[in-house]
Formats: sequence, structure tokens, C-alpha cells
Amino acid sequence: MIKKSKDLDAIGEMKSHVTWIDKQLKYHPPKNVESEILCEHIKKEREATKARKRPCYLKKPELHERKLMNKYNELKEAGKLDAFMEKRRRKNASKDHRFMSYQRSGDA
Repeated sequence: MIKKSKDLDAIGEMKSHVTWIDKQLKYHPPKNVESEILCEHIKKEREATKARKRPCYLKKPELHERKLMNKYNELKEAGKLDAFMEKRRRKNASKDHRFMSYQRSGDA
């Protein structure tokens, strides 16, 4: 459609729209991961129903668990798992310190 168009404004608008879509796909992968997980589960359910088995629908906690498993596997493959876990540990430790009661210097 871009090649067929002769109007320069329309071509520029279409190109900007294409780049916008590319950015959306690149910087918003959690939505893509969720849809991939759902598609994979739906395929398995269709195969199970063909084999005369009862469907088992994907619940929200199960979806969250699968997303975490995917993230863990991606980090492990990239070699960034240790850094991620260290950062997570520090974040949780700072949360814990915030809610701990502290002993005043006057009290012994």
C-alpha cells in the first residue's frame, strides 16, 4: 500500500504508523507473552477434547505462574538470572527493614 500510494503525506503517515506498531510490539512484550501462553493452552485443550477428555480452563493464578516460568527461563538462557535474583532480594530486604521495629538508643 505504501508503494502504490503517490501522496507523500499518506506515505509518511503510513510509515509512522508502522514504526509505532513496531515499538508497541518491542516495548510491550508482557501482553505478547500472555497471548502466547493462552494460545498454547487453547491448542492443548483442543487436542484434549479431540481425545474425548474434559477441558481444563486456564485460571488467572496458573497464567501468572506460567508467565513467571517463562521469565525465569528467559533470564536463565540469557545468563542474567543471578543479577535479577540479587536485585529482587535487595528489594524485598528493603521492604522488610521498612516494617521492622527499631530499638531506640535510650532503651536498653
